[in-house]
Amino acid sequence: MSQVFLYDTTLRDGTQREDISLSVDDKLLIAKRLADFGFHYIEGGWPGSNPKDAEFFARAAKLDLGSTKLAAFGRTRQKHLQCEQDANLQALLDAATPVVTMVGKSSDYHVKVVLSSTLEENLAMIRDSVGFIKSHGREVMFDAEHFFDAFISNRDYALASLKTAADAGADWLVLCETNGGKLPWEIEEIVREVRKSITKPLGVHCHNDSGCGVANSLAAVRGGCTQVQGTINGYGERVGNANLTTIIPNLQLKMNKPVVTPAQLRELTSLAHYVAEVVNLKHYNHAPYIGHSAFAHKGGIHVAAVLKASDSYQHIDPALVGNEMRAIVSELSGRGNIQLRAQELGIDLNNEDAQHVLNQIKQLEHEGFTFEAAEASVELMLHRLRPEYKQPFELVDYSVIAERRQGHGMLSEAKVKVKVNGEEKFVVAEGNGPVNALSTALRSALASAYPVLKTVCLIDYKVRILDSANGTSAQIRVLITFQGGGHVWTTVGASTNIIDASWRALSDSLEFALVKLIVTPEQDSSR
Repeated sequence: MSQVFLYDTTLRDGTQREDISLSVDDKLLIAKRLADFGFHYIEGGWPGSNPKDAEFFARAAKLDLGSTKLAAFGRTRQKHLQCEQDANLQALLDAATPVVTMVGKSSDYHVKVVLSSTLEENLAMIRDSVGFIKSHGREVMFDAEHFFDAFISNRDYALASLKTAADAGADWLVLCETNGGKLPWEIEEIVREVRKSITKPLGVHCHNDSGCGVANSLAAVRGGCTQVQGTINGYGERVGNANLTTIIPNLQLKMNKPVVTPAQLRELTSLAHYVAEVVNLKHYNHAPYIGHSAFAHKGGIHVAAVLKASDSYQHIDPALVGNEMRAIVSELSGRGNIQLRAQELGIDLNNEDAQHVLNQIKQLEHEGFTFEAAEASVELMLHRLRPEYKQPFELVDYSVIAERRQGHGMLSEAKVKVKVNGEEKFVVAEGNGPVNALSTALRSALASAYPVLKTVCLIDYKVRILDSANGTSAQIRVLITFQGGGHVWTTVGASTNIIDASWRALSDSLEFALVKLIVTPEQDSSR
């Protein structure tokens, strides 16, 4: 069985996504994490195109990447120019990487129309450039741009571009599905045809414009490719590149082609989230294998089944890729959803209590609440069922005013009275809005009993009108997200009154903070 090699191009092709821009430090962090994961090749960038990539390669030379090989990316020489005179080729050598990946034309159409050259000159550019870089002792990969389109329109010339690169010493011939429009059976058939006349190792580089980037990459492996190029989370130009976080487990778990160790595969989910954090993009929750919802079960029948046999509604054990099974609690839930969630929290819940929580959730969702995105609200319900649980505070009353004062603009003021350990606390606070004023007042009222609340902060506030046809009397849903102590949590409130909906979500969030961080005032070690 031929080994399949993994080639990551997140740091070059991935950064061509329109909302990604990485600093040199960002690229170094990602490169080190990719190497630790076990990638065979990491493409660091195009040193001849910008100063940032040139700096990256200079600093990356000091990184310990283990057995991972770093590649610099560039193009074949310019037409009518000698290799020694080509600044791009010189930059590739100056990058001092063990691997150089060079893109060249394989399509007669692109040679004539885009390159404005002759077919003979393009082959000379490939031959000279590959030979030049190879003569300096580098491993060379030739990326045959638009290869699959080229093979269909002019098979002989497409193959001639590969053979020219191979004869010049290229170590890998990478078949690029540049426009992302081909389908899996086309890819597999063409790779098999290429394999008949080309003996050098083949790689594949797919884009995802038709939604087939992953499928096309797997089809290429079936056809005979032994290197797969792609990006973490599928980042890339237009709609993206082939997603390696899906390709890797499919190769290893579905196609029996080990590409990393089992221990490394268990780091896949954390790797995907890490890269998303560094590039400053929200991770896609519904991504296969590594998404937060990839092994989440909402339907009651499903949860009842997975409680008995986890593989009944899961195609793999999520632990294999570092993910975990979750039960989503909603109006579609059964008792099993509630009991599984309680089990995860270490709470022993009998059928009667589980049914009580389930009935409460279904009624509240009928009133406009939603608990899929507000798991902290569900967790609070479960904690409140514990015989030893004592709510850390109790609302007595509150009031909020908002007014515009001449010369001062808008002013919001909140008055909150709560009971903590039998003692009433009354606080008045101002804010830049009614919810901010409420939050400030409540936290001030609780501060002396629970100093740990000073360490939590509100990071998101969402409002949704549920029945807009009712105008100003419409039902309002509020989701509030806090963070603190290494946790992030969301709670929900719903009402026809936006202040009341906000209060319910806000008070639950602060109670949840105390459940997570201290539980009771006596246990607050920060006092």
